[in-house]
Amino acid sequence: MENVKQNSLRAWLLAARPKTLTGAAVPVMIALALAYTDASESFDVVSAALCVLFAFVMQIDANFVNDYFDFKKGNDDETRLGPERACSMGWVTPSAMVKALAVTTVAACLIGLPLIWYGGWEMILVGIVCVIFCFLYTTHLSYRGLGDVLVLVFFGIVPVCVTYYIQTKTVTPEVFVASLCCGCVIDTLLIVNNFRDIDNDCRKGKNTLIVRVGKKGGLMLYQMAGLLPFMVGIMYAYTGRMAAFCLPVIYVMLHGATYRKMKRIDHGRELNMVLGDTARNMFVYGLLVSAGIIISYIS
Repeated sequence: MENVKQNSLRAWLLAARPKTLTGAAVPVMIALALAYTDASESFDVVSAALCVLFAFVMQIDANFVNDYFDFKKGNDDETRLGPERACSMGWVTPSAMVKALAVTTVAACLIGLPLIWYGGWEMILVGIVCVIFCFLYTTHLSYRGLGDVLVLVFFGIVPVCVTYYIQTKTVTPEVFVASLCCGCVIDTLLIVNNFRDIDNDCRKGKNTLIVRVGKKGGLMLYQMAGLLPFMVGIMYAYTGRMAAFCLPVIYVMLHGATYRKMKRIDHGRELNMVLGDTARNMFVYGLLVSAGIIISYIS
């Protein structure tokens, strides 16, 4: 990559990893589609916008935390196969990154604060838990093979259920299952990351789930994490949202093609192409499910 001026606007844009914002958008998008179709008369645009903004800022905050602490631990060295990171490449100084992650953490809290008005005082607890685990993921839990569990919880259950609850003051079984499906789809991105980095993680003592199950197990996890949400998604047909079940067939086709590419490449920097395809698939899933929910509602 061309030279990037230290601490410049471009440097911060790269550090924010804008492509990862799809992971923050998908669960909120699905939750809002469900909430709108279940309670359109009471749907609140302001609280919906706050949920989206909170998710985006928390994602950037998590990226800054990951960038800084992985750099301090020495994980982002010359052996890294994934996309370049701001601190390790010298685009952003460590001291500036510490200040930035402090700003994004405070900003996320301020954005989330008005949600107390819509969801009650329990929103404070939700916000505190999100911030705490944002730091614990990179500093401790990802090294103990718990990253995939955290993705399921904080990119599935929490954003989908809480966003829906803010709009409707309840959480239905359908919404909870939808949150699990969402978490599984987004976990495919982490699986690819850890699959690519398996050798480096072994050297660094980072015992991810892929390190524990090996490459063959990792391929199976990737395949199932992508297929399971579609299989479980049959619930949409039973609840009268047939389009939300049928449209994701397109996602399944994309996921299958990406799985075959991942299996063929197997290792090395070329797996970053699989990472890009997986991010696309993840966003397509969110769009298709959300569109299907709305189409079933208006048809």
